[in-house]
Amino acid sequence: MHDGHRKRMKERYKNDGGFENFAQHEILEMLLYSTIARGDTNPIAHELIQKFGNIANVFDADPEQLKTVHGIGESSVYLLSMIPHLSRVYNQVKWDRKIMLGKTDLAGQYAINLFIGKIHEEFRVICVDSNRQVIYQGVVTHGTINEVTAYPRLVVAEVLKHNAQNVILAHNHPNGSVFPSDEDIAATKQLITALDAIDVRVIDHIIVSGNQYYSMAEKELL
Repeated sequence: MHDGHRKRMKERYKNDGGFENFAQHEILEMLLYSTIARGDTNPIAHELIQKFGNIANVFDADPEQLKTVHGIGESSVYLLSMIPHLSRVYNQVKWDRKIMLGKTDLAGQYAINLFIGKIHEEFRVICVDSNRQVIYQGVVTHGTINEVTAYPRLVVAEVLKHNAQNVILAHNHPNGSVFPSDEDIAATKQLITALDAIDVRVIDHIIVSGNQYYSMAEKELL
């Protein structure tokens, strides 16, 4: 009976060309086919949604909390926990195809993708050329869940290494406000001064929280 149901679900996915018309629990139900070879994954999917509220919360949930759901084993925990990180890598590879960050909203969306699934603060530097085409992006420092310190010498070293003419700074506020703190603004001014000394322009400093971003350039804070 379950094999027949799985076949129908897969055919539906194929005919629909994706998950557009699927309920959230049905998407989870199909994902769990990969780790639960036999049996009905529908009740497990319903319980996941009931416990965590929505599919995004399921993917972001603590692995130990996932294990409290009946039927979820180690393999299923790994699968569900990998989805946000897989999504970030997939999107980053697509973004990095000669992407040009000429507009604030494009740079904001690019930055949002860099922090998908990140539960601690990170400070990143995005190096761009004179046409604002991305030539490199990477983590400069990692922080705690509440703070990250951007050391000017580390940022300068990273920029010199990649011979950037312009940079976009970015960091995230996991589970917090997207607005900059006084410390964020002060650190940004320090970085602008340090980079100006080597003739590198700071185009923007973007703060990300969830699927929102805040542009310091847009708010004239640079």
